[in-house]
Amino acid sequence: MSNYSRRDFLTHSAAAGMLAWQADHLLAAGDAPAAKPMDMAIARWKGPEPKDASDPQFSDIATKLTQQAIDALGGMRRFVKRGDVVWVKPNIGWDRKPEQAGNTNPQVVAALVALCLDAGAKAVKVGDYSVHAAVKTYETSGIGPAVKTLGGKMVFLDKQRFKETAINGERIKTLLLYPDILECDLVINAAIVKHHVLSNATLCMKNYMGVIDNRAPFHQDFAACLCDLTRFMKPRLCVLDAVRILKDHGPSGGKMEDVVVKTTVAAGVDIVALDALGLELMGREPGETKKAASIIKYAEEAGLGKSNYRSLALKELSVS
Repeated sequence: MSNYSRRDFLTHSAAAGMLAWQADHLLAAGDAPAAKPMDMAIARWKGPEPKDASDPQFSDIATKLTQQAIDALGGMRRFVKRGDVVWVKPNIGWDRKPEQAGNTNPQVVAALVALCLDAGAKAVKVGDYSVHAAVKTYETSGIGPAVKTLGGKMVFLDKQRFKETAINGERIKTLLLYPDILECDLVINAAIVKHHVLSNATLCMKNYMGVIDNRAPFHQDFAACLCDLTRFMKPRLCVLDAVRILKDHGPSGGKMEDVVVKTTVAAGVDIVALDALGLELMGREPGETKKAASIIKYAEEAGLGKSNYRSLALKELSVS
């Protein structure tokens, strides 16, 4: 699709486009230096509520929330340089429709693709090492069609191309990683908030498991393994999709009664803070999320971020 079409998507699908933040924050000559960029932004929908989890209104809501969260961080040009190749890493593991909240919201992913291309990216690739067959998950999730419409490229991860890579972690020394992802200039981690039967929750740190083959060792020690992988990936921009969340029977889901509407998207540079917010959004009792909370605590103690996200440079937005 042409650049005009991407700009049309950005302008008409969201109340504020890429230039909104710049117009508000550019300094005139002689002004004081610009304030420190935000570490994290949380965009919450305050407009008319969707009728139910399958309401088509979610498409526009997800786009607006994603745009404004990224704008509040300083815009995508803070992260993407002209000519960059970007990999957007959503959760596309399951043959589930968007309203079932088993995968990252397709419009969150599409908005990120459009913003990257508008910022000057040479190419934006999107892919995940799916559990269900990728040829189904990419289509059923809605991510494939949405990304292609806006000029992004969906990539099927070929099992034969994973490469043994030294990550030199405390628990994991080497992993089979997908080389194309590592070769990109920027990896955007775009995770959905959802329940996981083994780790209690799957959020941004766990979303990195979609870049590796052979996940069995992680199931034995999630905290240490996730920290090793996160440290190696060096997260620069993470996005947390809580437009709809999966409160139970994760990670695959499938039952509409397990889906909760939160109409929230957060973005930031601190992956631990985003995971802490995600756990809060799940609204479970402390005992029900003990393992997930211990992973966040372990990551904080490992120096990967702060669990108290309100201690960061934080901007909270009401979007309508």
